[in-house]
Amino acid sequence: MKRYGLAGLLVGVVALIAAGATMRAADTAPTFSKDVLPILQKNCQGCHRPGQIAPMSLLSYEDARPWARNIKTKVEARQMPPWFADPQYGHFMNDRSLKQSEIDTIVKWVDAGAPQGNPKDAPAPLVWPENGWFIKPDVVVKGPEFQVPAHPKNNVIEWTNITVPSGFTKDTWITPLEIKPSDLPVTHHICISFVPHVDTVQYYTPTWRDTPRDEEGVIDRPAGGAAAQQGRAGLPPNTNGDVAPPQGGQGAQSAAGGGGVPPGTGARTVGAGGFEGCYVPGTQYADYRPFHAGKLIPANTDIVFQVHYTPTGKDSVDVPLLGFTVADTPPEKRYISYNISGAGPMFAIPPNEANYMSPPADATFGADAQLVDMMPHMHLRGKDMTYHLIYPDGRDEIVLSVPHYDFNWQVVYNPATPVQIPKGAKLHVEAHYNNSVSNKFNPNPNRTVYPGTMTWEEMMSPFFGVIVDRSIDPKTVLQRGRGTVEGAGA
Repeated sequence: MKRYGLAGLLVGVVALIAAGATMRAADTAPTFSKDVLPILQKNCQGCHRPGQIAPMSLLSYEDARPWARNIKTKVEARQMPPWFADPQYGHFMNDRSLKQSEIDTIVKWVDAGAPQGNPKDAPAPLVWPENGWFIKPDVVVKGPEFQVPAHPKNNVIEWTNITVPSGFTKDTWITPLEIKPSDLPVTHHICISFVPHVDTVQYYTPTWRDTPRDEEGVIDRPAGGAAAQQGRAGLPPNTNGDVAPPQGGQGAQSAAGGGGVPPGTGARTVGAGGFEGCYVPGTQYADYRPFHAGKLIPANTDIVFQVHYTPTGKDSVDVPLLGFTVADTPPEKRYISYNISGAGPMFAIPPNEANYMSPPADATFGADAQLVDMMPHMHLRGKDMTYHLIYPDGRDEIVLSVPHYDFNWQVVYNPATPVQIPKGAKLHVEAHYNNSVSNKFNPNPNRTVYPGTMTWEEMMSPFFGVIVDRSIDPKTVLQRGRGTVEGAGA
């Protein structure tokens, strides 16, 4: 009995030691309030809050606790937050990727049972603008209502252009600009252009182009399937890449457009770069204030909304809003957004090709400028994209490399310090595509893929933004290269 009593005592002592160690581990484990919430505030809550694209809110412990294991899985795999820039090339002010120490903190928190900790340790809640905005707009323009059918023919809803009045009666400099859809799941993209008012404009009237398509929803090709016969951007011949695509509905008109805007307005766009702003999943808003820059909206300007929706199997209605903040005085610099395209006549991805190299997109600068943002854009076969800045002396600098492109997240990359671009420098962009079975997003690896407007077709569209002195004529800043300088949408 003494022997068993001693053994029992030893077991008890060991149990107490183990319990004490567990308690000490729990005491030292990260807590939500003190350790995890600051990470979520800095890197995640922009999307993970009511009215934004993420599927759940992470504003509070009660919001985050049910998702703890899922959060751990995503951050360990570096799938969240979405950030795809190669850290070897450049630093970015909006880098939302997690440091390894932050990943370790979240993993340890979950492994410890996801404790809340003392709520008094929590930082003050971030104050977000109301109604899901990123900015607090001074002016809000209501966009056109668009009915998205549950099951359109071939699952296609083509790009549509709709003009609305801006309400600006005098020349106005704007700083941040944000486009906010009301129905995020169906919104593929919404882009806006500014055009001078004409008396013949028909407000709120959709315009589009009826595009012949096969049973898979792909643009019909000429005999022989030669991409060169299709014209720029994979559209029918003689369209010059102008897009005003089909969407039926009461009062809708079928018409050829100009530069992504309704007929006859393409040459009249106010901005030098085409589109003045876009919403695509993953973007947030364009803020020119850190660069002491803005955009000028002349008096009596109209706004063209180019909208593209993706059906989800149920009827829905989107009514986007466009928000501006207004500068009290003209800013020092002018912000200009551009898109150059490599998806020209020679672009054609062969079947089962895992590493197709697109023709490059090139543009030469006709004035000194500063590069302040870049957004690679491709579709489901997009694999990687690299932005090169080639200086007048021949020096080649990679200013952005995205080695693992993800179509589901259209990320804008803002250099931590604006990249100085001298007159005569060239932006040269290269991209690769995976049209093989190894691409899990590939809808059909057995067909040639041409440029087009649908996600199962392709684009090679490097968006970017620059700032220049306000006195510089914006039309002189960028010159046409092998790619096309345009306002093509997403």
